[in-house]
Amino acid sequence: MTIKVALEHVTTYRFERPLELGPHVVRLRPAPHSRTPIDAYSLRVEPETHFLNWQQDPFGNFQARLVFPEPATCLSITVDLIADMTVINPFDFFLEEMAEHFPFTYEPELRADLTPYLGVAPAEAPLGEWLSKVDKPDKIRTIDFLVALNQRVAAEIDYSVRMEPGVQTPATTLQRGVGSCRDSAWLLVHILRHLGLAARFVSGYLVQLKPDVVPLDGPAGPNTDFTDLHAWTEVFLPGAGWVGLDPTSGLFVGEGHIPLAATPSPASAAPISGFLEPGEVDFSFSNTVTRIHEDPRVTMPYTEPQWTAINLLGDRVDRRLTAGDVRLTMGGEPTFVAVSDMESDEWNTTADGPTKRRLATALTERLFERFATGGVIHHGQGKWYPGEPLPRWQQALVWRADGLPLWQNPKLLADPFTAGEVEAEMAERFTHVLADHLGFDGSTLRSAWEDPIHQLWSEAMLPQGPAPAAELDPADPALMTEQGRRRLTENLDARAGRPAGWVLPLHETKVDRPGWSTSNWITRRSHLFLLPGDSPLGYRLPITSLRWDAVPPPFEPSPFARLQPLPDRPGAAPADGNRSRRPVEVVVDDDAPPTALCIEIRHGNLFVFLPPLGSAGAALELLTAIEATAEELNTAVVIE
Repeated sequence: MTIKVALEHVTTYRFERPLELGPHVVRLRPAPHSRTPIDAYSLRVEPETHFLNWQQDPFGNFQARLVFPEPATCLSITVDLIADMTVINPFDFFLEEMAEHFPFTYEPELRADLTPYLGVAPAEAPLGEWLSKVDKPDKIRTIDFLVALNQRVAAEIDYSVRMEPGVQTPATTLQRGVGSCRDSAWLLVHILRHLGLAARFVSGYLVQLKPDVVPLDGPAGPNTDFTDLHAWTEVFLPGAGWVGLDPTSGLFVGEGHIPLAATPSPASAAPISGFLEPGEVDFSFSNTVTRIHEDPRVTMPYTEPQWTAINLLGDRVDRRLTAGDVRLTMGGEPTFVAVSDMESDEWNTTADGPTKRRLATALTERLFERFATGGVIHHGQGKWYPGEPLPRWQQALVWRADGLPLWQNPKLLADPFTAGEVEAEMAERFTHVLADHLGFDGSTLRSAWEDPIHQLWSEAMLPQGPAPAAELDPADPALMTEQGRRRLTENLDARAGRPAGWVLPLHETKVDRPGWSTSNWITRRSHLFLLPGDSPLGYRLPITSLRWDAVPPPFEPSPFARLQPLPDRPGAAPADGNRSRRPVEVVVDDDAPPTALCIEIRHGNLFVFLPPLGSAGAALELLTAIEATAEELNTAVVIE
């Protein structure tokens, strides 16, 4: 968020008659250590007949030395600058280890450099009494000590706009309990120096902007944008350098403080100094600040005229894209974290957890009701990030953009995270009925079985424990993890004597000749052994044993081609009883495509694993057949 402001400061002296002007020094240019970015700066002086030389004083501050060769009736000095009011964290620094706690002592070499900022006269009675009440525990964080000290000065010295020249002594300020910003700053300089800390006086601009919203607690801030000359204090902290403290407000300085001069004493930090011959003088000055740029933000979004301009521009862009038949898509990847548990592993490092999937499912259901009525929820594999043992999962919402239902009966979509009651035999029956809906005779269906050899090998490789592997007994069941034992039990005992699922080799034929093709797939075997693992059936088929050159090249439609509308309800049984809308064929094994539709029972739910398809029409027809089968058998399914 960026707010840029233009600041103008004008100081004018008008004389009743032409007066001789001696040399003047102007200290109204932001100092080199200003943390607020200054994008532009200018200094204008009247009378125009003058000589100007930019210099740096002994303390590194910029100053302009002016020489006027002729008498003048007016002396006017105008400063214009543009400041970027980027938010500055006043505590964005590190301290050296020796300075992290107060009190501390500067190193001898550093102390010599800081000599001008350490010298102080003996404390007078009011100041001495005040210092005696400073709480100085044996060990306190330096930052905490300075915060408390600054706030105490702000609380005990009331602010007053004092027009008298000069700066009050610290004793006077304490006795009166009131002072201008320069009086409070000079008092804090003395306090810090008596405590052994190097401190300097700073004059500069203070910019205060009206807040976007009134805070719920604390001071409300200015009613309008405001700027004026101001004074504060800086203390030198090893590791951080000069750190600003504003005893008028009790705060550390931020982006609104723009230093002009930082010096050991107020006299050498005067914004304008010089002399002229005696005469009547009218004095005036002004300070104004104007916002010239603001980024939209949460508390100050786009204005109505800005929104109108944005919408008009968007309409023009849309018309040009439509005229050129340009189609765009945009993707996003928001990150969600449980508001009640932001630090646990499941929301930071691990792919899954006890609440992540439950909350994701609840969000998916809400999005489904809002956007995808008449669609389906597809449960699939997400991204696989480097260093993670398993890929992420994803829940995709799929629906028709034309408003027609993609899936007629939402009750036929099961919740995969709730245990169901579907019997194991339903997988075989569902597969045969689905094949019939697609027009296949069922001769190419294959049962899929777990590989007991691999499972026994996995059992022997499961020892876990704190001892080195050489000291473990692989046969000791106590060394198995709970997760490993559960997986082995499911794979070896619960599935014993029954197939893990059913497979229908399925592929969409070429787009120019739409239809379905299937194959017997490894006809020399009576069943399929699965690859290692416990993933969904579709991820473990022995597709590497097939000829990959049988896969037709992917069809890449032109993004500029006119898309044909989808049929209203493809695949449903027409009046003549022929369920299939596409021709089917059985190809020889050598030409068999390595894609298949898989059906299995997991946790009492029937899962249908879809093969990759090349067109939306084929996907629509396949989903229609799956729903027709689910309706005929009165069995809800999970699409994955």
